[in-house]
Parts: sequence; C-alpha cells; structure tokens
Amino acid sequence: MKHDDRIKLRTGLEVSRIALGTAAFGGLYKSVTDQACTDTLQTALNHGITYLDTAPHYGKGTSERRIGAAIAGLDKSKMVISTKIGRLLNPSTTDFDDFFLDADNTVERKMDFSASAVRRSLEESLVKLGVDSVDILYIHDPDDYADIAIREAYPELEKMRAEGIIKAIGIGMNQCEIPTRFVKETDIDMVLIAGRYSLLDQQAALDLLPAALERGVDIVVAGVFNSGILANPVKGATFDYMPASDELINRAGRFREVLDGHGVSLTGAAMQFPFQHPAVKAVLVGCRSEAEVLSNITEFNKPISSQVWTDLASVQ
Repeated sequence: MKHDDRIKLRTGLEVSRIALGTAAFGGLYKSVTDQACTDTLQTALNHGITYLDTAPHYGKGTSERRIGAAIAGLDKSKMVISTKIGRLLNPSTTDFDDFFLDADNTVERKMDFSASAVRRSLEESLVKLGVDSVDILYIHDPDDYADIAIREAYPELEKMRAEGIIKAIGIGMNQCEIPTRFVKETDIDMVLIAGRYSLLDQQAALDLLPAALERGVDIVVAGVFNSGILANPVKGATFDYMPASDELINRAGRFREVLDGHGVSLTGAAMQFPFQHPAVKAVLVGCRSEAEVLSNITEFNKPISSQVWTDLASVQ
C-alpha cells in the first residue's frame, strides 16, 4: 500500500490514498504565507497526492483563494478537488476569527443549507478556486440543520451533479449519526468523517462504516491524529482540538510503546489504520509545509504487518 495508489470511487473519480487537507492554508492556529501554501501543494502534487480538499470555512475563503492561486495554469484534469457548502460568507466590518489567523475578516460566516445558499456558496468557491467545476462537494457540518440539509441542500446538489458542475455529493462531519442518516436516506456518494475512525476513536465502525459498505458509499477519513494526540502523545496534547485527558494521553503512549517495539512510527500507524476497513478509500491529512508532506509520505509508505495491528488491538 502506497500513498499514491490510485483508488477508483463509485463515481469513476480516482483519488490518491493520501489526500491533502488544507485547513492550515487558512491559517488554522498558525499563520502561513501564500508562498508556503503554494510550495506545500506543489510538493504534494509532485509526489502523487492528487486529491485536494478545502472549504469556505477555512480562513473564510483564504484556503480556497490560496489553492486557486497555486493551481492557476496547472493541468487540473490530473487533480481531484473537493470543497464544501453550509457556511455562507457575508460582508462584515466587525467579525474576527479566533482560530484561523489568516482569515478574511471582511466577511463573516452564516450557517445556511437552503438551496439558494448552496448554489451561491459553490459559485463563490469556483471563483476563488479559479475552476468551472469541482469534483466533490461536501455538505459541511449540518449538526443542527440535518432536516433542511436533506430537504433542500441535497436535492440542489443532485441538480448540480446533473449539470456537471460537481461529480460527487458528500457529507463531511466529525460525528456519525447524521452521516449515517444521509447514507441510508439519500443517494450520497461519499462521506468525509473526521476523528471518528482512528486508533483512539472508532465510533464510525459501529453504524456508519457498515452502512456505507452496504450502500456502496465511499469513505474518506480525516482527523487521523485526533488533532494532535496521535502525532505526539505528551502532556498538553489535544484530542478533537481540546486538551486531552491523562487517560487518552496514556493510552496513546501505550500505542507508541507497542509500535516502537516493531519499528513503526505512531504517525504512520495512525495514517494507515483507517484502511483496516474496506469502506475506507482515502485518508485526508492536513499539511502546512513541504516538510510535513514529505514526512507523511515517508511514514505512510512504511509497511505494517498484521501482527502490529493485532498487538495494537490489545492495548487498553
């Protein structure tokens, strides 16, 4: 299994096993330059990572804008690009952003899953990205809006798919209940599930992944490091962007001890783990530098034996 294996999805799209997550391109927790984003993306493309994911949420359009600048003039037929709907960006003179340090603070987010908002959101994303269409469009975080997302957003995405401005419809969330509902009640193509199928948290294995496998829905797993603890399980580490408990830190530390005994890195195991389930087609890994891209590729490509997974499963 290699990072640049081409995996065919139900829609006919082909994605690399590792996808490039670009929340960091919006300055998530740390500012980054336009040039660093361009270099990061170019390094990913040069090494066979062809699936790029973004969202209006990431820096209030900054991530999309930076991707658009980085891919201008490149052959986009060799890329798979996904973005998301659910947060409109409206003019504002007072808004600021606590998490995305490079955010465009001339606009503010408004959760809106109505048909008209979905259409407007995609049109604005296409302009920022400098493309006429995107491959995958995810319904993003409809935690409190599931009914309207099914009633209005999803049918509008179906129209867009028929028009050819998107090729695949997905839902992206960090919880399992609503994506499972979409899998069962709609003809959705993909689910992007963040943090719920990792070494530390396997909630998705209960209902979501079996339902997806039964319905032929492709799964992309994000948040494989659970926001940091599975990259470096030390005091002060985060789990789902909050301070991790001592119990979680200790458990992640026990994973690392087992892996050290096999000569396997914790980050490598965290990235490879989701492929233990046949519904999973790709993992989405965020990077903010060329070095991070190259390190992730190196660790992902190191083989992990079945005995390692057996030993990890015994860790309490």
